[in-house]
Amino acid sequence: MQWKTEDNGWSPYLAGALVGLLAIISVWATTVLMGKTNYLGASTTFVRAAGLLERAVAPERVAANEYFTTSKVKVDWQFMLVSGIFLGALISSVTDRSFKWESVPPVWAKRFGNSPIKRAVGAVLGGIVAMVGARMADGCPSGHGLSGMMQFSVSSLAALCLFFGVGIAVAAMVYRGRV
Repeated sequence: MQWKTEDNGWSPYLAGALVGLLAIISVWATTVLMGKTNYLGASTTFVRAAGLLERAVAPERVAANEYFTTSKVKVDWQFMLVSGIFLGALISSVTDRSFKWESVPPVWAKRFGNSPIKRAVGAVLGGIVAMVGARMADGCPSGHGLSGMMQFSVSSLAALCLFFGVGIAVAAMVYRGRV
């Protein structure tokens, strides 16, 4: 088994095995160590992060906000998961020496040009569409793909198939088959 790809990246088999181990450890830590009755929950990580940031500058607004009065402004396992995704991606790109600053990725530049503003607008609009889709699907692709599939959830299988299918169709439409 090869531990690296030809371009010196991580082997997808190694990365997949590590994600599987991390999922098992995460379930164990959440249910056994933290005493939760289940592993799944509604993902409100970004709302909680916004509440934490807002509480730092306007604590009275957060205290008066009905949504946050149920102590939803906190650092929990979901918040740590999102932070870990960023840190894990950073660590893996630094260790395989593929890290570099890019305001516009080469694939985007090839299709749409080098404008960072156009790329930012595309990223924001894509993020909005992804958030609406995740809310409609009652979970994000990562949640359905990792947690849901790990629990053999039929709804997660259906959602994941749709995520991939629509993602492939949109990528083909946006990039017109030229990547």
